[in-house]
Amino acid sequence: MIDELSFLLYLIETMETNLQFTDYSFFTQMSLLAQKHQSFDLSLGLPDFEVDARLRFYLKESADSISHSYESLAGNPLLISKIVEFNASRKNQVLICNEEVNVVPCSTFALYTSLKSILKFGEEVIIIQPSYYTYAPSIVINGGVPVYYEVEEDFSICWEKLKLLITDKTKAIIVNTPQNPTGKIWSSDDWQNLYDLIKEQEIYVISEEIYDIYCYDNHSHYSAFLHPELRKRTFSIFSFGKMFHSTGWKVSYLLATPDLLQSFRNHQQYISYSTNAPCQYAIAKYLDVFDPETNRKIMQNKRDVFCEMISETPFILNKKSQGGFFQIVNFRNISKTMTDVEFSKWLTVEKKVSCLPLSAFYQNKNDSDFIRFSFVKKDEIIYDAMQYLKLHL
Repeated sequence: MIDELSFLLYLIETMETNLQFTDYSFFTQMSLLAQKHQSFDLSLGLPDFEVDARLRFYLKESADSISHSYESLAGNPLLISKIVEFNASRKNQVLICNEEVNVVPCSTFALYTSLKSILKFGEEVIIIQPSYYTYAPSIVINGGVPVYYEVEEDFSICWEKLKLLITDKTKAIIVNTPQNPTGKIWSSDDWQNLYDLIKEQEIYVISEEIYDIYCYDNHSHYSAFLHPELRKRTFSIFSFGKMFHSTGWKVSYLLATPDLLQSFRNHQQYISYSTNAPCQYAIAKYLDVFDPETNRKIMQNKRDVFCEMISETPFILNKKSQGGFFQIVNFRNISKTMTDVEFSKWLTVEKKVSCLPLSAFYQNKNDSDFIRFSFVKKDEIIYDAMQYLKLHL
């Protein structure tokens, strides 16, 4: 009883101070600041261009083709079979069966419910930072304790340092690849290194792989589910919203072993029983004609245009993003005194281009030398924003 009371006090304090559960407000504040000052908004990873017309067609078709009732807990059977086929057709084939697939409303839902299905009161979950703001609150709400690992200066993992954070209370590790905000991609060696750290304990992996088709240059996506041992203890999360830049559809999917999915569904049924039925049908039909390479090339071109033009400004571009929707740049050639938060607001208001400070992706909110831009925008927006910076910095 004392332990539960102590944790309740910890939870209340965490909500009010450390996590605040309002981190999302800073992201929206930056976007609102861009709107207020009529700035080019490269702060959020929200696509502003149209979806494929064929996807629209299949959504219209679905209105006349389905019953409009709840789908099953696992998801539309046709969509599940198409997910299996799609993963088998990839460069790094992920061979799965229907019983290892669960359709979910979104990746945040998948993360939260995965944690709920494995966490016991007071157990720890390691978050690799920088990371998205939803991770820690999902852990705390589920009775867990977030433990933070910060990547090296080049955004790589020091496995010896990560090992020091693993205790007998560690229950899971959250990984994001391609990573938001750094654009780093985990290789097969990375997954093997992680497995070597956790193989002697009952530690699960929650692998958010929502930018999986967006890998650039010679980099390719390697799913946690490809590792023969890790897949037995992994929840791998994917997003059709990111894949088709149709985030408002709210359809994602999860890969896990049948026993883990059974535990997942035991909780899913009480949170959001099923996922948007018309959209599931439309996506299933669209997967027959969808070519991920087309979308990948479009996004790589946006990244390349952004990087080429940002290189003509005082910003320091250390490395191009390996994958995802975002590019990190160093701003210290422009200001050595402003914090990254101050600089981001100054750039938005005074120089008319909005971004996010890297510190927003760390629990400690310590100042950094980096800001994050999103290049998942119309080509003309990227071009005009970069031209403006070139002329006014």
